[in-house]
Amino acid sequence: MIKIGDKLLEAAEELERERNIPQGEFIAYVCDAIVAAYKKKVPDHDVEGVRAIFDQETGEIGIFAPKEVVDKVSNAYHEISLGDARDLIPDVSVGEVLEIEVTPADFSEFGRIAAQTAKQLMTQRLREAEKELIKKEFEARKGTCTTGQIERIEVISNTRNNVIVNLGRVEGCMPSREQLPGETYRVGNRIRVYVLELRDTGRVPQIIVSQAHLELVRELFELYVPEIEDGTVEIKSIAREAGYRTKIAVHSEDPNVDPVGACIGTRGVRIQNVVAELRNEKIDVIRFSSDPVDYISNALSPARITTVALYDDMPESGKRAEVIVPDDQLSLAIGRGGQNVRLAAKLTSWKIDIKSESQAEGSFRSSSESGNRQARNNEAKTEISERHELNQESNEESSEEGFGALEDSNATA
Repeated sequence: MIKIGDKLLEAAEELERERNIPQGEFIAYVCDAIVAAYKKKVPDHDVEGVRAIFDQETGEIGIFAPKEVVDKVSNAYHEISLGDARDLIPDVSVGEVLEIEVTPADFSEFGRIAAQTAKQLMTQRLREAEKELIKKEFEARKGTCTTGQIERIEVISNTRNNVIVNLGRVEGCMPSREQLPGETYRVGNRIRVYVLELRDTGRVPQIIVSQAHLELVRELFELYVPEIEDGTVEIKSIAREAGYRTKIAVHSEDPNVDPVGACIGTRGVRIQNVVAELRNEKIDVIRFSSDPVDYISNALSPARITTVALYDDMPESGKRAEVIVPDDQLSLAIGRGGQNVRLAAKLTSWKIDIKSESQAEGSFRSSSESGNRQARNNEAKTEISERHELNQESNEESSEEGFGALEDSNATA
């Protein structure tokens, strides 16, 4: 056997600290690599049962191969003479198979090709171990919120970059589409991210994390609002435009618990913590209601609502609500770029049409005038029709009188 000493154990300990690969697995990889190198040295490469053993107490490693005891050796890699075998075991007989140490005095005897084979096997095994580690880590954290430190920024193009986040034992990748718009990410900053998916496209799979996913809002509220964590307050729905605004609908079956107040906290402490985590993104906490009229009215806050009319006349898009607001509340209800009504529609799953009171009154007046105009047109058409019938009757009478006069004239003649 070859004495390696403590170097192998030191390397195994370092690898366990850095990549979380257990020492026993690493030593097994080394032994497998040495066996692969030995098999490469055998002319026919047909050596079954060969194994490498590492003795942690002595720090020695050796290769052992099964050999059959024969009278005359024809293949030294597979056979051992009876005399040599009896030097090891006196009572051995022909036909028995012994495990014989075949460790070379110098590993350099394996040659360059064998060493390259061993290196490739080691690299492959370590990569597979890393993959399994990442998959296990992902399964444990999937769908949860976690804190990490920005390790580096990978520039993809002038407008795209990936933020690599150190999550402890593994790294997370946050692509451009999962980043907050307008946010500046700096190496060393600690951020809270949502573990989204595992992308197994390259040699080493990547854990994809996000700050733009709406479930991050849910996780943050569960973190800072104990009533949500213990189930007293339930999050019914979330609508989010990352980096700008979020609406969240909450409800509680306990009549003594105010779900909106619980989420906001004393002097707004709880909601301020969530807003700070989301880099000052605006958050509207909405009271959920099973009554669609109340729910839609709440969802359009902070605008005041005059009336809400519900319709089910859109088979393609489903339910529709027509909302009327005071004239001075129209822009507030719609929001900048339609953001408020758009988020309210996502939150409630209703298609929302908003009109001011003057617009609604004008539509009603226009509809009434249109109806009156149509009635007048119908009356005019009826009058014209009646006149046409009278004229037709008059013409027929005149024709009959003419024919009668003509007959009388002919008779006189």
